[in-house]
Amino acid sequence: MIIKKHITKAIAFLFLFNGLLVAQTNIAKAADYWPNSVGVTAESAIIMEQETGTILYSKNIDEEHFPASITKIMTALIVLEECDLDEKVTFSAEAVYGTELGSSSIARDVNEEMTVEQTLYGMMLESANECAYALGEHVAGDIPSFVDMMNAKAKELGCTHTHFNNTNGLPDDEHYTTAHDMALIARAAYEIPKFAEIVGTKNYTIPPTNKHADPTPLNNHHQMLHYYKTNKYLYDYCLGGKTGYTVVAGATLVTYAKKDGMTLICVVMKDTTTDEYIDTTNLFEYCFDNFSTNKVADFASISEDDTNVTGILSENSDLIKIDKSGLVVIPKTASVLDVQAEVVPYSEKDNSAVIGQLRYTYAGREVGFANLVFTSAQTGSYPFDNLPVEKGGSGKDYIQVNYPKIGLILLVLAVVIAIILYIRSKSSEILLFKHRYASRHAKPSTKGMVIIRNNGKKRRRRK
Repeated sequence: MIIKKHITKAIAFLFLFNGLLVAQTNIAKAADYWPNSVGVTAESAIIMEQETGTILYSKNIDEEHFPASITKIMTALIVLEECDLDEKVTFSAEAVYGTELGSSSIARDVNEEMTVEQTLYGMMLESANECAYALGEHVAGDIPSFVDMMNAKAKELGCTHTHFNNTNGLPDDEHYTTAHDMALIARAAYEIPKFAEIVGTKNYTIPPTNKHADPTPLNNHHQMLHYYKTNKYLYDYCLGGKTGYTVVAGATLVTYAKKDGMTLICVVMKDTTTDEYIDTTNLFEYCFDNFSTNKVADFASISEDDTNVTGILSENSDLIKIDKSGLVVIPKTASVLDVQAEVVPYSEKDNSAVIGQLRYTYAGREVGFANLVFTSAQTGSYPFDNLPVEKGGSGKDYIQVNYPKIGLILLVLAVVIAIILYIRSKSSEILLFKHRYASRHAKPSTKGMVIIRNNGKKRRRRK
């Protein structure tokens, strides 16, 4: 993979140049304006764009608070990463009786069995604490071991002020997080399709179990998504989320919403009851009104004519494309010409085609990115692809080099040659065998013999 190594080096070399981007070389200072004039009751709040992680609004986002039941987003994230949905969860006595009396529950019994999927719905829709406990035990064997997994995952996601001490969010002095950390967790969880499906479900029914003869109906408690006690807070663009409340935590709420192609995550913490919905709605409306997403591929491209960038990259720039899913999120009053770009080496363990990133800032904030993709690495026919641009290829016509097929042909040839050499090494033995075989099966010759008749019988005698 010599070409790819050279291209990766060339990507790093681009730190020195501004000429890589055709439509984005404006080096004038970006405007300092950033919308942030909406007020909320919550002590901490954040709005984060789902695709890029861009923070559109912040208020005390690094203050530590008790999360209450929005903790269960992390629990669900780990369960979905570790389990199959049809695995059986058995409720222990600790799961049934080990949570605070009178807290959220769907009244499960000891040794009751449900699938992981059904238990997740019970935890996320009805906020059932025994479901959170049972899932933790199912994954890790015991709650302390599962809590270790939660804290390790939080660190992996970049959380800096988070420590979990249980799976459900019930009050604990050693159980805290921040609005920013919770947004990072919520973003990671929403990337799992099943999680998005569960938190966006209004109603679900658990079928009869070994302990309950009747089905168990569930209702989503998030009042911006579903009519639950009142329809006052319904929000048309809401995709779902998770509620939380304890006396010490106050109201906590995580909500997902999408409008005009932009998906936002809102987290409010230490809010007053019902104000969490008002604050969240106001934050969503303000951000949808003041921000927009822009596809990087629509305003930036790699230039083959750039005289500042020499060597491997210029010669092979037709093999590098900007990922079409790349986005930047900026105020509607700003122009994409105002954003500043930096080219950085970057790789993904799950996608060997990614060799770099265009990372964008505006007004001193990170506002998005786009991966730089080595197109041929996706086709399995490195280094040439023969694919049109609209299908992610180079748009060039090359002689297709199919290395797996060539390897198979060479293997077959090697086997044939080995067989021939083996036969040649055994040729004398084969000839001897052939001679012996012919001798044994040859018919006796009658030449040179006289037939004598004796009493009507023929008899041969050699002359």
